[in-house]
Amino acid sequence: MVEHAGDVGYRGPQVCSIVGITYRQLDYWARTDLLRPSISDARGSGSQRRYSYGDLVQLKVIKRLLDAGISLAQARRAIECLRATGEDLATSNLVIEEGRSVLAHSGEEIVDLLRGGQGVLNIVPMAGVVSEIESAITTLADAAEKPRRTAAPALDQHASGI
Repeated sequence: MVEHAGDVGYRGPQVCSIVGITYRQLDYWARTDLLRPSISDARGSGSQRRYSYGDLVQLKVIKRLLDAGISLAQARRAIECLRATGEDLATSNLVIEEGRSVLAHSGEEIVDLLRGGQGVLNIVPMAGVVSEIESAITTLADAAEKPRRTAAPALDQHASGI
């Protein structure tokens, strides 16, 4: 598992890069209370929103649902379900049914929902969401670190008189 930004959090442009959304989407979702940043919200001109790792997971789920054709209202209910559980998301599947969202922890639970005559609209494997975010965070951190690594040898050569 990658190291998370901790209390510092992730700024808007980082969030957009990690999650794969536009800044306009992120701003709209914050202004409409679909998902407000849990670390710090914007407080006037010049302030920045700071999102937690959990916020990134929720944003990625929203993006996946919208990409799959789920309405924004249904995505909102799905996110409320995730917030209410407080469980380990990496081992769960978010199941979107007609009118409600539930977390299923095994294939058997999903099959039970299907057998019960429920109209399942979408199943989001949370492990996939978590691994995509982890990979994007690592890529972002590597890209930020790369300029520092390439600048160091140049300084060493200059210092040694080369």
